[in-house]
Amino acid sequence: MAAPVIPKPVIASDRLGELLVREGHLTTEQLGKALQEQSTNGTRLGLTLVKLGIVPETTVVKILARQHRMPAVDLSRFDVDPRLLKLIPADLASKHTVLPLKREGRQLTVAIADPTNLGVVDDLKFITRYDIVPVLAGEYSMRAAIEKHYEGTEIQMQSLLQDITGGDDDVELLESQEQEADVSVLAAQVEEAPVVKLINAILIDAVQKGASDIHFESFEHELRVRYRIDGALQEIMKPPVKMKAALISRFKIMSSLNIAERRVPQDGRIKLKVGKKVIDFRVSTLPTLFGEKVVLRILDKGNLALDLETFGIEPRAEAEFMEAISNPYGMVLVTGPTGSGKTTTLYSALSKINTVDTNIMTAEDPVEYNLFGINQVQVRTEIGMTFAAALKAFLRQDPNVIMLGEIRDLETGGIAVKAALTGHLVMSTLHTNSAPETLTRLLDMGLEPFNVASALNVILAQRLVRRICPKCRIKYEPDDAELTGAKVSRDTTMRDLRFTERALADAKARATKEALPFLEHLSLDTCVGELPFFKGHGCDSCNGTGLRGRQGLYEVMYMTNHLKKLVVQNADSQVLRDEAINEGMLTLRMDGWLKVLKGLTTLEQVIRETSA
Repeated sequence: MAAPVIPKPVIASDRLGELLVREGHLTTEQLGKALQEQSTNGTRLGLTLVKLGIVPETTVVKILARQHRMPAVDLSRFDVDPRLLKLIPADLASKHTVLPLKREGRQLTVAIADPTNLGVVDDLKFITRYDIVPVLAGEYSMRAAIEKHYEGTEIQMQSLLQDITGGDDDVELLESQEQEADVSVLAAQVEEAPVVKLINAILIDAVQKGASDIHFESFEHELRVRYRIDGALQEIMKPPVKMKAALISRFKIMSSLNIAERRVPQDGRIKLKVGKKVIDFRVSTLPTLFGEKVVLRILDKGNLALDLETFGIEPRAEAEFMEAISNPYGMVLVTGPTGSGKTTTLYSALSKINTVDTNIMTAEDPVEYNLFGINQVQVRTEIGMTFAAALKAFLRQDPNVIMLGEIRDLETGGIAVKAALTGHLVMSTLHTNSAPETLTRLLDMGLEPFNVASALNVILAQRLVRRICPKCRIKYEPDDAELTGAKVSRDTTMRDLRFTERALADAKARATKEALPFLEHLSLDTCVGELPFFKGHGCDSCNGTGLRGRQGLYEVMYMTNHLKKLVVQNADSQVLRDEAINEGMLTLRMDGWLKVLKGLTTLEQVIRETSA
């Protein structure tokens, strides 16, 4: 009788990779790949296998627990008491990958990722004055848990500094005039290495992540840093409160502001050379209840997309807008709320007509980007350099094209209309909800209807919505509750969609890469009862949000002769809207539906940013 086969026991001297191969969890080739990756990044094999997606973390933890006869835990089942975090310093928790989980009497249960690091148990016992009960947890989960629970401490700062390539030597402050601080101690603090390194690291990190703004917010017991990415604020870290005064003063010195003045708002600029790129930051400080808030607007010319097609403007709308800005005279107006991309649209228009034989002049508040070949003027209302004053001066400078940051009053609007009627192309913005309402707003200012009708070439209203992440986009069917909550029904949707037929045909003709295959055979008839909806499932590329990047929605109202007659007759915005739709204009909501059909954005985004 043959002797039974006895499996080889797991002993501590066995290597993790050999155990996983022996038990069939990975192949020799996969182990070789992981070992090669491990030699490059210097991490432990278990973490490397998990990051590469070769072996689940639960399997790695199970093998290690059996090998070292140590209990294993699932970190997701623990709510860590913030008071326990104070027992183990943040730098120690990060260095040795340990996390306190619970305390019972004189015993402190601590999760560790490396079961061979027995020395850390003695260190923890000495530091905490508790008897340590070590339990095993996956290193990948441990690192995420430590960063989460020790939020705002030195860990995030060190992690931020390590993640950013280059260093302090790659950052050069340009055009700085450092002032003497009234408080000598504060002046010394802002030059300390931790403050300078943290500020530089945050500025570089925000640029690399494509943020448009950085918010430093002071509260009673904490300091919070947030980035605005794709129009949404995301919390990044919470630096120690003790660094608040030094960090804020460092920003003030970099932007040539008065560090001793904390009672009134201040505005300044920072120009940094990051590697080979020169990036401007517009700085604004505001006194709040528990200290000053600092907001930095990032003006990275490298991120300035001057091609409207990349933002998703439909072919017909783009053709009408390009025709309007190609005219030698007239008025082009762009409207929308703050942050909807109006300035970018105007810069895009200027770049199309910026030639050596054209004199282009702009009055902006503030000047966001320096454009070569264009004469840009900063409006300063405190000294009388208003939009109206700048416009009057422009007319004596032999201009071909004039761009005004905004028409705010009757005086500015009146001069702009006269300039458009006397052989100049005038571009500007207004804050209105739609293109037809812009006409009503101009007339309410006191402008004469016949002058407005004669001067206007086109009005473009726009919004920015967030794009669905292309890496995790899935098709789904919204339930009735979601449609009801969004105040949408299939009947009202079809009412809007019946006007998108021409735009749908244009989209098919262009055969854009971003349009899904079903677009080729999509018709309004097939939309009835089965509208396609998409959303992002969430992945590493979009940080689990399902959204990445932004998409423009455009309502282009080209001023035809019939529309101009309605303006002269003082028709209201609803009449103008209906006539413009009949002539082929897509409203913001209609353009939004087209983007939903293409799988570019979500139902929620369109409903939130547009009105029916």
